[in-house]
Amino acid sequence: MLRSLSRPILTIAASATLLSACAGENASEGEAGSQAAEEPAIIDVRQTNLEEIGDAFKAIRGQLEGESPDFAVLETQATMINANAQKVIDHFPEGTGMDAGFDTEALATIWERPEDFAAAHQALIEASEGMVAAAQSGDAATVQAQVGELGKSCKGCHDNFRVDDD
Repeated sequence: MLRSLSRPILTIAASATLLSACAGENASEGEAGSQAAEEPAIIDVRQTNLEEIGDAFKAIRGQLEGESPDFAVLETQATMINANAQKVIDHFPEGTGMDAGFDTEALATIWERPEDFAAAHQALIEASEGMVAAAQSGDAATVQAQVGELGKSCKGCHDNFRVDDD
């Protein structure tokens, strides 16, 4: 009798173990699936980086609105723009655009036209280097002219690789 009961008990125990293991796998898959849908941290990093560039650019323009700009402030802000500009391209790994469902304004053209994006990035770097040199010159007119160049590089990227937010 004991032998006839042990076979069904073992079968039930084996089935329960198998179901438990499958449930564990499904739970892991579900957790991994929800993690895959989470926004990558790099999006926050790039948005912060670009906001810092924008804030520094506004600070430079603000200094130029006064009668006598503080060139130490101009140089500090220009240096920050340049340092952040260097990092921009690394903040756009493939699969982190709005087409992947993330809260970003990054268009798919970034990855569809990588050479153009790299050229836009290089233009930003060069314009930001020019801004540092202009700030170091101590000449407000030179800084003002470079503000125009830096603005063009920002606009060029926004026009081609970012959702029009107007």
